[in-house]
Amino acid sequence: MTFKKTRDIAFFLITILSLAFFISSSVLASTFATWISMSSGTTDDLNSIWGTTSTDVFAVGKSGTILRYDGTNWSSMSSGTTNDLNGVWGTSNTDVFAVGKSGTILRYDGTNWSSMSSGTTNDLNGVWGTSNTDVFAVGKSGTILRYNGTNWSSMNSGITGDLNGAWGSTSTDVFAVGKSGTIGHFDGTKWSLMSSGATNDLNGVWGTTSTDVFAVGKSGTILRYDGTNWSSMNSGITGDLNGA
Repeated sequence: MTFKKTRDIAFFLITILSLAFFISSSVLASTFATWISMSSGTTDDLNSIWGTTSTDVFAVGKSGTILRYDGTNWSSMSSGTTNDLNGVWGTSNTDVFAVGKSGTILRYDGTNWSSMSSGTTNDLNGVWGTSNTDVFAVGKSGTILRYNGTNWSSMNSGITGDLNGAWGSTSTDVFAVGKSGTIGHFDGTKWSLMSSGATNDLNGVWGTTSTDVFAVGKSGTILRYDGTNWSSMNSGITGDLNGA
């Protein structure tokens, strides 16, 4: 076989392999970049979602609605309440908390949802924790509750506006966001107000570390915290953002 023929065959094989790679990459990109509608089985508003894996997800919403996804289908769970549920979070698929209207707190033990005494009648909008013995719930008029594994107790937040979401990197680094750009921070001892630079309501907060935190809210508001300051990000949208 001559050098020219060898070179031509090599070029042909490289071309085929490159084409195959391009097609497979395009298919994968198309597959994973596309959102598809799922049948939830309910017409009730859904307010919050949390899960342990892609095949074990909980969603909560209006009139006590709780749904669970098993990787194939969404199915309804009996919550035992007709109050709206606004937030859900857990440590495992056998230990999940849901919070909602009029101080409602529910806990799932892997079999049933049961009611917990919250000690408040204020609406609760968000829940997050570091473990099943250290959980924070936030809500109306600056309400912040903390669970120690036995009881829920009220914390002095120093905040009067409604709080809609909570997240932390540790039990001594917790953020709560809410009305008119309110952001509260807990350092393990006390809550203090942070300067957000925003006046729009903030509805959700989430981060990767104590120096990389995002908050979202009304009219496309997105803020980012770098460990020192909160700064505004251009979201490019004007619709309300409700979760992070």
